[in-house]
Amino acid sequence: MKKFFISIWRILKVIFGSKYLAAITIFIIWITFIDTYNLIDRYKNLEKLKNLKKEAEFFRQEIESLNIQHNELFSDKKDLEKFAREQFLMKEENEDIFIIVKE
Repeated sequence: MKKFFISIWRILKVIFGSKYLAAITIFIIWITFIDTYNLIDRYKNLEKLKNLKKEAEFFRQEIESLNIQHNELFSDKKDLEKFAREQFLMKEENEDIFIIVKE
């Protein structure tokens, strides 16, 4: 393994002509592709994090609107009755329901 890195070092030194440039090139390749926390994986994880934050905000807003709707429904019996009639087509006895569908 040590011989492998020494041979890579010599090839890079010949190509770039400077040990500093070769070291910088190896460092950039290592950080970009080989390291455990390489730049490619970090970029993918940041994209996932951004998408998850968007989803979390969406669900927060959805929960807030459902809580408001829940409070409105159960605060007054007339509102609960109106909701049941509109959403579940419930009716009282001796009452007819007409459904109007807009096209």
